[in-house]
Amino acid sequence: MPNKILIVEDTESLALLYQSYLIPTGMHSDVAYTGQEALDYLASNKPDLIMLDVMLPDMSGMDILAQLPVNDRPKVVVLTAHASKEIAVDAIRYGAADFIEKPVDAERFRITVNNALKLNSLSETVEKYQSRFENGRFCELIGSSAPMQSVYQIISNAANSKATVFITGESGTGKELCARAVHQCSERSKKPFIAINCAAIPKDLIESEIFGHVKGAFTGATNSREGAAGMADGGTLFLDELCEMDLNLQSKLLRFIQTGCFQKVGSEQQQQVDVRFVCATNRDPWLEVQAGRFREDLYYRLYVIPVQLPPLRQRGTDVIQIAEALFSRIAKEEGQTFEGLSDDAKQHLMAYSWPGNVRQLENMIRNTVVLNSQPWIEKRMFPPFPQSSMSTEPMVAAQPMANMTPQSTAASIETTNLLRSSDIEPLWIVEKRYIEKAIASCNDNVPKAAALLDISPSTIYRKMKTWEQMEEQGVIS
Repeated sequence: MPNKILIVEDTESLALLYQSYLIPTGMHSDVAYTGQEALDYLASNKPDLIMLDVMLPDMSGMDILAQLPVNDRPKVVVLTAHASKEIAVDAIRYGAADFIEKPVDAERFRITVNNALKLNSLSETVEKYQSRFENGRFCELIGSSAPMQSVYQIISNAANSKATVFITGESGTGKELCARAVHQCSERSKKPFIAINCAAIPKDLIESEIFGHVKGAFTGATNSREGAAGMADGGTLFLDELCEMDLNLQSKLLRFIQTGCFQKVGSEQQQQVDVRFVCATNRDPWLEVQAGRFREDLYYRLYVIPVQLPPLRQRGTDVIQIAEALFSRIAKEEGQTFEGLSDDAKQHLMAYSWPGNVRQLENMIRNTVVLNSQPWIEKRMFPPFPQSSMSTEPMVAAQPMANMTPQSTAASIETTNLLRSSDIEPLWIVEKRYIEKAIASCNDNVPKAAALLDISPSTIYRKMKTWEQMEEQGVIS
């Protein structure tokens, strides 16, 4: 869209001359011949730049400058035939971006306009980045750990692409906040962000929730209703817990993703929308495909840019940053004040494994704030942390099996003594035994075991499938 310029100039011949200067740039310009005309125009229009003459028949250009809003004001370049140091100082003090003296030639006029517009664009860019990156934050996500920095980088690179982002991670890790970050960093940020939780909507209503319905489409449909797909037109549609979606609806979703077209329930009319898809699940989507619960063609269509959100126990001191931010917000909501966390409180937060991730942390903090009115939080104020199958000791990332040699693996698992050649086993057998012990130690929780082994759950499932096939073939007794 071309830039819009308002020229405030009482001499008609000069106003038309300035408009002619802008014709080669493709910019759109309007003219106001008096100060009141300019104020009336600004009441209902928002130009990108105002070229403002100081001497007007009904008021001074400085009076107009003084009435412009401090926030969200357009850039202003002051024009005058009576240049003086005092006028220049006043113009800058009132917020003018530049000051030029009449008469002005075409080249100088265009250069000044371009410089002012570049300054405007730069200011918007700075404000945008300040809102995204501030005090260890990225949009609404909080944390400075290496795993989260990787997530931020993926979001930044993928934001303006049309490719689908597929977010995976344990419950409570902030998948919706991640989806919102993708939207906020994209060119669609001023358009709607519509979220649908596929697990929270009954199976027989989810199609209507996504695509909408017409009056009389089913019992209880007393009015037509716009679905999430229509409401998200031009913006982002976030499908949370996608793997919970019914297989029949998955086929309709696939067609919608491929064509951008859909039909409301009970309607024969096609609707076309422009939607960016972001999906999320706390399951392994490829395992769901193998189990027959998720369409393989839909998987390949959606699993374009994967984002793996790390659990809180793998994010180091992020837990302190998140806790401090949550304490500040929740204390304000509850009409209290928060000044900080004691050292023993921080150590206690770091030592726990947080199986419920950020959601569990938030609930614990609200409990602490409600039951304690002190501004300084100490360990004794925390409620008892639930003891789960996960260890409450600080988590230490296990050495990846792929990076271990057969000798080091065997030595670390079986014995600290040197092995005789007759005792050495094939690496896959040692690996199988170690993985099975890890799974058993985690109470058969494969994702947890995978996290401790520093490999993906799909790797373990794939190995388990291979071992089953080897058992069937008699390779393993």
